[in-house]
Amino acid sequence: MSFYMSFGKRALDIVGATAGLLTSAPVTLLFAASVKAESRGPVFYRQQRVGRDGVPFQILKFRSMLTPEDSHDSNGVLLENYARVTRVGAFMRRFSIDELPQLFNILLGDMSIVGPRPTLQYQVDRYSELEKKRLTVRPGLTGLAQVSGRNSLTWKEKIAKDLEYIDHVSFLADLRIIARTFAAVFDVESTAFVAHDALSSHERGDSSSVWNNPEDK
Repeated sequence: MSFYMSFGKRALDIVGATAGLLTSAPVTLLFAASVKAESRGPVFYRQQRVGRDGVPFQILKFRSMLTPEDSHDSNGVLLENYARVTRVGAFMRRFSIDELPQLFNILLGDMSIVGPRPTLQYQVDRYSELEKKRLTVRPGLTGLAQVSGRNSLTWKEKIAKDLEYIDHVSFLADLRIIARTFAAVFDVESTAFVAHDALSSHERGDSSSVWNNPEDK
């Protein structure tokens, strides 16, 4: 591997995540308080994702939805996932603020600032041998797919972008992606969730599938 991949990328992650946590501290505190004030439940949402070399880790997000216990209407009917998103949660999702706690995942070494977004095990199980190359690097807070269309891309297209990134990792490439991320966050068309496709679908044919990955967009 290149010097950057061996040492420089991790150094950038540590410096960048530390700076990000310090500068975003007021915003983090504000939204942590807002999440807690609007609905019952924890401030953070934790979920197991697949990391580099297939090693699982717990990803951290701000909770943007009602808890399962509070997700029923007056007749006891289970709410659809879109109806479970809180007002604060909708705002956070719109500007990707719910992802800010992942700066801690970066400091811990589970994630990188730039890389493929981390997915779930049953989604990884659908990968082809070529697509498994996506797991050879740390998953990222942002990535080439996120600045190239994000939710307007199919998962096949996203993975293709991730593989393109992996083949051309460099310091300058990472800086360009980081710079483009700020513009992508304000792109309504790319941030608006459309639908899951066959590869990203959370449905597994069991009765618990309605609760699968409820915080995913």
